[in-house]
Amino acid sequence: MSQAYEETTDVRRPRRAPAVRDNSRHQWEKDRARRPADARADSGATERDTGLATRDLVFSAKYRRTEATPELAEAFGVPLGTPLLERTYRTRHTGESAPLSLVTSYLRRDLIEAEPRLLDATNEPWPGGTQSQLHTVGIEVDRVEERVTARPPTAQEALDLDLPPGTPVLLLRKTSYDIHDRVVDVAFTTLPGDRTELRFTTRLERW
Repeated sequence: MSQAYEETTDVRRPRRAPAVRDNSRHQWEKDRARRPADARADSGATERDTGLATRDLVFSAKYRRTEATPELAEAFGVPLGTPLLERTYRTRHTGESAPLSLVTSYLRRDLIEAEPRLLDATNEPWPGGTQSQLHTVGIEVDRVEERVTARPPTAQEALDLDLPPGTPVLLLRKTSYDIHDRVVDVAFTTLPGDRTELRFTTRLERW
């Protein structure tokens, strides 16, 4: 093999900021939901997952009013066409062009419209995240169900996440239930397989 060929094919990609997502993050978020705003604002879930400081991250959010599709109507247990709020989030390291993940979250508008700030993307990033937002309208999250699958990325996902060839994506579907067993948040997250670790700790009751 010629030296010229080795030099052109051995392209070293800069190491990308890794993220470790574990299921204890939901209790951590709930514990912070009722804390004062300044205490919630010091860091968020992304900082927790990556170990990065807030100053190292660039965050964006877009809101759109929409209606429940067949999939979302089934997920929320509501009629087709029920008004929803779609929220799209992107967070990236300041030294990178690609986001850490692609996140789209849905909330029922009838459950949150009493607090107009929850309908306005200019209030993002909200200190304390979604559980803190829901707390402002009296909603307490009781449990979070997560399902993870993997597949090759679409062409758009590969472009958006700047994925190396052959890198899969992890698809995380998160469903949050409140203490009345209502589905209050359905979120879809696309995670790049080259920088994401999913970690689960299951504590067992003692005999």
